Amino acid sequence: MIIGVNAKEEDIEINVTKGKKLTNMRSQASDGVIQLTPATVMSLEQSLDFLEGDELLEITPVSLRLRKKYLTEIDRRRTNRGQSAISQ
Repeated sequence: MIIGVNAKEEDIEINVTKGKKLTNMRSQASDGVIQLTPATVMSLEQSLDFLEGDELLEITPVSLRLRKKYLTEIDRRRTNRGQSAISQ
């Protein structure tokens, strides 16, 4: 699933189900005030413009979902290695 937009060219691999580990209990109050920007609602045309070569758009009657073509990081690495070997 695509979570956000990176300012740089490469993608960032993250696990959204893992929380941030706190080592010092006093720092917990300062880390609790994180403000997130709301999700951007895109139309079908905007979603199609947003897509890159390694992404897909899932269209259902209820929602539009952007996701990567290869869901796991390992599959994406294999594909990138295969494409770079073909181009050389």
